[in-house]
Amino acid sequence: MHELGLMMSVLDTVQKSAEEAGATSVTRIDLSVGLMTEAVGEALEFAYDALVEGTICEGAELNIEYVKPLSRCHECGTEFEHDRYHMHCPNCGSWDTELLAGRDLYIKSIEVDIPTAPAAGDTPTSE
Repeated sequence: MHELGLMMSVLDTVQKSAEEAGATSVTRIDLSVGLMTEAVGEALEFAYDALVEGTICEGAELNIEYVKPLSRCHECGTEFEHDRYHMHCPNCGSWDTELLAGRDLYIKSIEVDIPTAPAAGDTPTSE
């Protein structure tokens, strides 16, 4: 299941970024997953649930946007969406095409909680 390895890499990157920013927790993770990665959504979510327990990401909402494959025909220049198996140009029928989108998996954004520091000049009071 390559989804486990993918999610381990995602969470490692998210945790490092959040910690570098001084975050106490991650509240949301937005991913973009191309359908050509062949990553199964349910397996990604299962791996996420298994890996976040006890981490800064525990309780964070995971949102996955799936990106359809997009190719360009080298013969006529047409750009078109397609499935994994039908990459020929719908305009001229050529198989000489280039995949432009749909193979990537990346972190679009993360939301974190960062504690606020006391403003300059604020002093704690004791009563």
